[in-house]
Amino acid sequence: MSTYTVSGRFQSRDGYQPFTKEVEAENEDLARERIYTNVGSQHNRKRSQIEISEVSAA
Repeated sequence: MSTYTVSGRFQSRDGYQPFTKEVEAENEDLARERIYTNVGSQHNRKRSQIEISEVSAA
């Protein structure tokens, strides 16, 4: 497993909230999926409310 740094933003009450998170995954697609599930569950947001701008190997 590799570590990926994922950055983007999600909708909040005050507009958009930026984020940068590190996740362990086997490839970039799985890293994106983990971000969608983690940010979505933590902030009660749907996938359409989360925008991922960059995924890079750390």
